[in-house]
Amino acid sequence: MKLDPPIAVKDIANEINARLLGNENLMATGINEIHKVQIGDITFVDHPKYYERSLNSAASIIIIDKEVDPPEGKCLLICDNPFKAYDGLVRKYRPFKAIDSRISSDVVIPDSTIVEPGVTISNNVSIGENCYLQAGVYIGEYSVIGNNVSIGPGTIIGSDAFYFKKEEGKYTKWRSGGRVVLEDDVDVGANCTINKGVSGDTRIGQGSKLDCLVHIGHGAVIGENCLLAGQVGIGGKTILGDNCVLYGQVGIAQSLKIGNNVTILAKSGVSKDLEGDNVYFGTPAEKARNKYRELAALRMLPDHLKKHK
Repeated sequence: MKLDPPIAVKDIANEINARLLGNENLMATGINEIHKVQIGDITFVDHPKYYERSLNSAASIIIIDKEVDPPEGKCLLICDNPFKAYDGLVRKYRPFKAIDSRISSDVVIPDSTIVEPGVTISNNVSIGENCYLQAGVYIGEYSVIGNNVSIGPGTIIGSDAFYFKKEEGKYTKWRSGGRVVLEDDVDVGANCTINKGVSGDTRIGQGSKLDCLVHIGHGAVIGENCLLAGQVGIGGKTILGDNCVLYGQVGIAQSLKIGNNVTILAKSGVSKDLEGDNVYFGTPAEKARNKYRELAALRMLPDHLKKHK
């Protein structure tokens, strides 16, 4: 999420009661978890396993629970509970505001866009020209809907990220400060769910088409001109390339990278990154040609065992 206007790092340090090390003149322009950080962002780290990754990331300001040497040009904010400090900043600068009407008063709907009865549109939503929002659609806060977008009945855009931090045996819910962005010419079928990012964007690329009952996890990025058939599920922070085709009931785990021009056949389960320009099948998904050979070999295995008994 972006901070507009930017905030002085000294003010951030005072807000979270942190000790400041490094560049004291920085201005924070955004807040992001480590997977989405850009220059100017605030991020946090509270586990030694991720210290190096966070310090060497693009983030300019790192909230951390241990005093270390700050990387050149960056700033460290030392405090006891980095997660609580980080989540508190998201809650302050993107506060929750419940809607009190079917369509929020700050939403501008172009004359060329059709909104059927029963559509709910939350706060700070942007909607483009020539869109079609069918009955029962929900558009969550800060969502961005491009031009020529069609959204089927009962679909939910911008539900909270499924993201929790485990502390003392309990799960603490993060404030979802991210957005969902549907680019131009996107079609989303009926009863789909697209979660907003924890602090970054969940994005559906231009021209992509989603069938009914598709789920897109928080912070996932779907490339341009992709086709996702019914009951596809994509885990949070996974990146799907351009021109990909996912057949029915394909499941992709979180935080993976799928190359361009990939086809994944029905009921496949993807648990690792996939190279582009290939067809995949199976669980775990592998190149379809290799997987079919394995299945053929398995079918011949009983006869082989009888012959060599």
